[in-house]
Amino acid sequence: MSDSHDDLEGIRMAVEFFNTKKTSLVVHAGDIISPFTFKEFRKLGCSLRGVFGNNDGERKGLNEKFSVLDMEFRDILEMEYDNVKVCVYHGTYEEIVHALVESGRYDVVVRGHNHKAEVWRKEKTLVVNPGEVCGYLTGRKTVALLDLEDLSATIYEV
Repeated sequence: MSDSHDDLEGIRMAVEFFNTKKTSLVVHAGDIISPFTFKEFRKLGCSLRGVFGNNDGERKGLNEKFSVLDMEFRDILEMEYDNVKVCVYHGTYEEIVHALVESGRYDVVVRGHNHKAEVWRKEKTLVVNPGEVCGYLTGRKTVALLDLEDLSATIYEV
């Protein structure tokens, strides 16, 4: 998920969707905005990881609140999950997104920022932009589900 921008209704809908799907990990690609949104994210039935977005100004407050979920926001998150190498970056600078994808180091690159829900592949790297949970720019509240078995992703409207 990405770009929730303090939209509590959108966050509630996304959390309910992920819980219904019995998701094992949720990744937020930035622009949560305020620490008070924690009250909705804590209802997730799984782990949460995430990165800062360009609008996440209260970084210390976000890390303090979300630390209860054993989560620490970063600017770029590299992780391996079920033998899949994943990089998460908000997407503020397209040059960085391009470099991450072109590097060939990752099986999946997750990005946000432009609120454009899309899934595409560059050679072995799957690029996933879940769109926006807030729906402010497109009118659609979207998330993506990643299938680790066949390295595919599907965009869902919540």
